Amino acid sequence: MLVEDFITDRLNELCSRKKISRYKLSKLTGIQQSTLSNLMTKKSLPNIITLSRICDGLGITLSQFFQEGDKLPDLSDEQKHVLDTWAELDESEKNLVNIFVRGLLHK
Repeated sequence: MLVEDFITDRLNELCSRKKISRYKLSKLTGIQQSTLSNLMTKKSLPNIITLSRICDGLGITLSQFFQEGDKLPDLSDEQKHVLDTWAELDESEKNLVNIFVRGLLHK
């Protein structure tokens, strides 16, 4: 697969899975919708800074962006389940989970 195809396909896949529109991604990243549209339709490729901002907006690392198949190496089934569930949460839900977990640690 060509790099251009991978980046575009991966970006579209992640936005679809996280139910993030181009408008919402634009708001999360500060990148203009027209720029995101060009990236998502293979009219241009992002530089590393733009891709890093997109990953921040999606709540993933650059490494996770390029990891094919969302494989999580060296994790137990239980850890994978927790991370899969985490990936499906929106930002407010993630904040609530963080507050809850910190509360558990400070009993």
